[in-house]
Amino acid sequence: MIVCGGGVIYSGAEAALTEFAERHNIPVIETQAGKSALAQAHEMNYGAAGVDGSAAANRIAAKADLVIGVGTRLQDFTTGSRTLFGEAKLVGINVQSYDAAKHGAVSLVADAKVALEKLSAKLSDYRADAADPQARAEWLAAVDAHCAAPAGGNELPTDAQVIGAVQRASTPASIAMCAAGTMPGALKLLWQAAQGGYHMEYGYSCMGYEIAGAMGLKLAQPDREVLCFVGDGSYMMANSELATAVMRRIPFTVILTDNRGYGCINRLQQGCGGEAFNNLYADCNVEAQPQIDFVAHAASMGAHAVKAAGIPDLEAQIAAARGRDIPTVIVIDTTAAPGPGDGLEAAGHWWDVAVPEVGDSEKLKRAYAEYLDHAARQSLVN
Repeated sequence: MIVCGGGVIYSGAEAALTEFAERHNIPVIETQAGKSALAQAHEMNYGAAGVDGSAAANRIAAKADLVIGVGTRLQDFTTGSRTLFGEAKLVGINVQSYDAAKHGAVSLVADAKVALEKLSAKLSDYRADAADPQARAEWLAAVDAHCAAPAGGNELPTDAQVIGAVQRASTPASIAMCAAGTMPGALKLLWQAAQGGYHMEYGYSCMGYEIAGAMGLKLAQPDREVLCFVGDGSYMMANSELATAVMRRIPFTVILTDNRGYGCINRLQQGCGGEAFNNLYADCNVEAQPQIDFVAHAASMGAHAVKAAGIPDLEAQIAAARGRDIPTVIVIDTTAAPGPGDGLEAAGHWWDVAVPEVGDSEKLKRAYAEYLDHAARQSLVN
């Protein structure tokens, strides 16, 4: 199995990766930085790896006997905090010797493109055993169902349903981008990228990167549509590049999901056995809850700003934005409850986020016991 990291894209090794995977019948799983080096539509792409990974990718990772990391740092999201790859032998291809040797890997300090080409020549006509095409097909079918528009009712849409709407309204020339909160994990898990159609700042989870990054992407790729996902909390961190983009006539589309607070940290807080506290406006001990009009705010900087009435309207508004020469901001209210893989069977993997050892609640005790169980499975090789 190949773990495709950002080094594949930095090296311009997308074609070399495709040829290597096809020639030797080796499935590819993706990191955040490596996503879209191989289009999701390619039969050898099994999707995202690790903590925010697909059921298909994590299934083949668990049974692989050889894992080839190409241009990846094999950090904790990718490796399920060192629990994902079982007893597999690791080979690390990286220009940095430190990253090439991580987790006891056989170290190959090399450029991704050069290494893949030379390894392929050495392997000659070797082909690995069949991957698991059924697992891949089942996973993609599950994603489609999970991201489908709501059947009805007045419930607020989930992040997955928002992603599904944007996916259906996108084109092969669209670039999805994001940076912080729950949405990066959800996009890594659910977005079906065309080659080169994904951009994520997630090394430091930089809240506020999104709008500045979207403007930069459009300047770098003027012929492609840029779809910028940003949460209300991250939008509040930095948004003034909207005014610059209006002034310079740099069009891109912002999908602003409003869950009325910091939903990502709220979910993590409760997932580690805690109680909801101070991350959502509703859980803050204040009398006056903020009522922020994001449409008015974006419009005040000159952007075309609208409030989507629901998922069908969101799809329509994305299509309508393509005719403008200024940024479009589409605001949609979402639920704060589900995480990126909630309700999607077998998605994701464990993440080593420590749980308090001492506490009285039964929920905390269960979370701590589960933490100890997973921690016992960690590889001892760092």
